[in-house]
Amino acid sequence: MSRTAISFIAFALTVFAPAAYPQPAHAQTAHEIVVNADKARNPDKPFRITATLIDYKAGRPIGRNIYSVYSKLDPATGQFRDVMLYVYPPRDAGKLLLLNGPNLWIYDPASRESVRISPQQKLSGQASAGDVLSENLAVDYTPQLAGSETIEDAEHKTRTCWRLDLKAAGSAATYNHIDYWVEKGTYIPIKAKLYADSGALLKILYYRNFLVRGGRAQPTQAVIVDAVDQTLVTTVDFGELHFQDLPDAWFTRDFLPHLKLK
Repeated sequence: MSRTAISFIAFALTVFAPAAYPQPAHAQTAHEIVVNADKARNPDKPFRITATLIDYKAGRPIGRNIYSVYSKLDPATGQFRDVMLYVYPPRDAGKLLLLNGPNLWIYDPASRESVRISPQQKLSGQASAGDVLSENLAVDYTPQLAGSETIEDAEHKTRTCWRLDLKAAGSAATYNHIDYWVEKGTYIPIKAKLYADSGALLKILYYRNFLVRGGRAQPTQAVIVDAVDQTLVTTVDFGELHFQDLPDAWFTRDFLPHLKLK
């Protein structure tokens, strides 16, 4: 997901039937559908969560990375600000990633320098920085309703969805455009196809392991599949959600050398 979000094996998760999900008000427009799906992916209060990424080649795990993500909604923009702490592997532990608006910075405590990077920069395997950090797609993209489709989700379960075409609305968007499937009635995101500026399909993302938290069903795992070599897969598992106050100063580049996270 672009910065996201989102999604993201850390613990056993329960899959709920769609009928059990609280249903928001009926959406009338493509924008309202995406807004409701954003609410399903992102809590509305500042939070901390652990993201565990596992890379696979032909079904065999070949790498693992762990990050702590701290996210807070910016009421001025409607977008999330994020600080991500590298936890594992040890060679990267202590590094920080900061997202504030369209700006993404990586800070290395060894050099005490921060360098601006792109949300498309890979973290691990098929996962880019923008796929793990929180985001509201309704802010970064302009959606159009492309119709309705019945598709299979990551568990090969049939879902009746709206299909939406999301076009990048500015430089903050991780991808040029996204094909996006949102389940009717529940407004939970099911699948996304992510495209480069050239129009080439880069990867396919599935949301799965939906857990009801804070009155809404939220996906707690994202499965990211390389569009060219589908034996290359990265799973992003989001662990237990912790709500906490996060000072605005944490989300500034100048404060990164002073930020002490665990």
